[in-house]
Amino acid sequence: MPLGELDKLISIISKLPGLGTRSASRIVIYLLNRKDIVMNKFINSLVNVYQNSKICNICHNIDVSSPCSICLDYKRDEKIICVVSDIADLWSIERAEFFKGKYHVLGGKLSAVLGIKPEDLDITGLYNRIKNENIEEVIIAMSADLDGQTTMFFINEKIKDLKVKITTLSCGVPIGGELENLDDGTIIAAFSQRRGI
Repeated sequence: MPLGELDKLISIISKLPGLGTRSASRIVIYLLNRKDIVMNKFINSLVNVYQNSKICNICHNIDVSSPCSICLDYKRDEKIICVVSDIADLWSIERAEFFKGKYHVLGGKLSAVLGIKPEDLDITGLYNRIKNENIEEVIIAMSADLDGQTTMFFINEKIKDLKVKITTLSCGVPIGGELENLDDGTIIAAFSQRRGI
């Protein structure tokens, strides 16, 4: 295999979140040293996910079906929606195995610096779901940074006329903290002690 192809693979992997050139090089070496065992499974899994993943037409989660398995789960509390900025936050909350309601993924957070405006997020879809699905509580689970808090207050203003209970995560979420980086215990504590906005 020409070194140029290896460099290209290292470059692609190094662009993944949390990785740099050194980490990408280690990953490529690991895969190459275990071509028959690990690399085949890795390639097959990537192709499978690429071909079969879908965006849920209700909550915007990624799954192999639309609606996703969470939206289709009749055991979940359909009267509570947890609003998150992105899929990584949803997956972090699910990993804690505590929250048993439904979700709504906005697709980001409001940001003056990045130029992300309300129309760039699915706030209208959230509003319509609350209005049409007999939602009793909306948990706005945003990161405790400036953009997350700005988004939380904006959503609160947009939906407060719907006469729904609006809460946010409580203790355990540090200022500036990202939900996807929190441990399961912190997420459970934040949900258990959520408070009104």
